[in-house]
Amino acid sequence: MDFNDSTEEAAYREKARAWLAENAAAHRAKWGELKPNTPEHMAAAKEWQATKASAGYACITWPAAIGGGGGTPIQSVIFGQEETKAGLGYGYFTIGLGMCVPTVMAFSDGETKKRFVSPAVRGEEIWCQLFSEPAGGSDVAALRTRAVKDGDEWVINGQKVWTTGAHYCDYGILLTRTDPDVPKHKGLTMFWIDMKDPAVECRPIHQMSGGREFNEVYFTDLRVKDSQRLGEVGDGWKVALVTLMNERLAVGGSAGPNYREIMKLARELAGPTGPSLKDQSFREKLADWYVQSEGLKFTRFRTMTALSRGQTPGPESSIGKIISANQLQELANTAVEMEDQYGILSDPEVAPAEAAFQQSLMWAPGLRIAGGTDEILKNIIAERVLGLPGDVRVDKDVAFKDMPTGR
Repeated sequence: MDFNDSTEEAAYREKARAWLAENAAAHRAKWGELKPNTPEHMAAAKEWQATKASAGYACITWPAAIGGGGGTPIQSVIFGQEETKAGLGYGYFTIGLGMCVPTVMAFSDGETKKRFVSPAVRGEEIWCQLFSEPAGGSDVAALRTRAVKDGDEWVINGQKVWTTGAHYCDYGILLTRTDPDVPKHKGLTMFWIDMKDPAVECRPIHQMSGGREFNEVYFTDLRVKDSQRLGEVGDGWKVALVTLMNERLAVGGSAGPNYREIMKLARELAGPTGPSLKDQSFREKLADWYVQSEGLKFTRFRTMTALSRGQTPGPESSIGKIISANQLQELANTAVEMEDQYGILSDPEVAPAEAAFQQSLMWAPGLRIAGGTDEILKNIIAERVLGLPGDVRVDKDVAFKDMPTGR
């Protein structure tokens, strides 16, 4: 691994820093501090996305002809690092630009790409991903939302759940079942849909953290044209895999815990024998977390080195999500317990560390599910990375209609 920027990379980093220093300050001066998930916050996010796009810093690896920066993967990594340091990261576009639009680019016709890619890059339109269903659990291929052909249109009925941002999105990619007479992975077809269609109903889910980012989405006789199909009929699983791989990379790509906050809290909170930082049991846990974080960091460095050399990263990035999600849950739980009676407080105005650990504790279980559960990812790592025998799948050759979930 090479931990240093090349001459070209260092020059690009300086250029990005200079641009961010000027434009981030102007952006903050106009918008100030805004509460997330408000119309003003979204307006600021769209303006920032448009500003980046006009300068070639949005979707850096995409061709300039479609609104991207025409750059390299390592340039995208560098700008992302510097943008994070500048404190300007909006999450509205992550799913669309990281998962949905790349799928549209890979499987749609030229006219569709021309219509949707550039507006998404500029932040004018936001996309969501409609995969998970109440009866499917971790098995995406067990979905039951049906699409039936009617002339040159498809009529869709069914339900999706846990759809992030569906209530404010303009478009979405939707995985449906078009043939129940074949095994579950073979009868799927993907479409792009208009989320503002009257046949689409979004119901935000009220989370225990107080947030409402996820949704239930219902389709009642939704009609879509065959031209909205992504990929071939019955080939939806292949299309979905492209989206899922991008999702797992995005979900598992967090920077890791803020150890400065953890150490600060441990110094301030008193245990039975003094500050928690002096507690041997806590120090052992802290050491374990730090080693895990360093392992993830160096794994990411290995991926970055491959990108810098123009190579394709290996499967090592698959471990990121399964490690970081479990680590976050354990760390947050320990921190809240350290806070003793203050651990029940969730108000940032009065709780230690502005209730950051309480929020993390409530969010972490969801992170272990989003983008594939721990169990699913362990199977993927075992079979595709370690080369171990495949898991037993008794329904592999059974028609979906003959399975209990298919009735």
